Amino acid sequence: MSYTVPAATTIGHVHLKVSDLQRSLDFYCGLLGFELMTKFGDQAAFISAGGYHHHIGLNTWHSKGMPPAPENAAGLYHVAILYPTRKDLAEIYKRLTGAGVAFTGFADHGVSEALYLNDPDMNGLELYWDRPREQWPKDENGNLTMYTHRLNISDLLHELER
Repeated sequence: MSYTVPAATTIGHVHLKVSDLQRSLDFYCGLLGFELMTKFGDQAAFISAGGYHHHIGLNTWHSKGMPPAPENAAGLYHVAILYPTRKDLAEIYKRLTGAGVAFTGFADHGVSEALYLNDPDMNGLELYWDRPREQWPKDENGNLTMYTHRLNISDLLHELER
């Protein structure tokens, strides 16, 4: 028996284990611009975009003072944060670059454009925007044909002039 998840299903939030709650709040709120919604002492915080109860939970329940998870082990690869417009993606790129943040990659996937980086606990992040669906690359049979090409950063930055 087959089941297909409803098309309107979304992924509502993610919880990240962090080693230093304040350092993570400085990164996610101070640098990326998320809003602090609530804190539970010095062990957990819930942050969001636009006043939602939380998009990201940060907690030290099992990880306070601990090193990052091993890179070559099962676990979270990255959290993808969807920006509403290409200009928004250009703005966060400029902000992060100005703050000296190191990126781990940049990609044009045909359906989206993405910036890759790590948070202070080496949790992977993808900051991206989606192209309109009618622009997604498809083959002659209408099948999606995603790819990974180099992101044209200078073209992305031109969004800030428009």
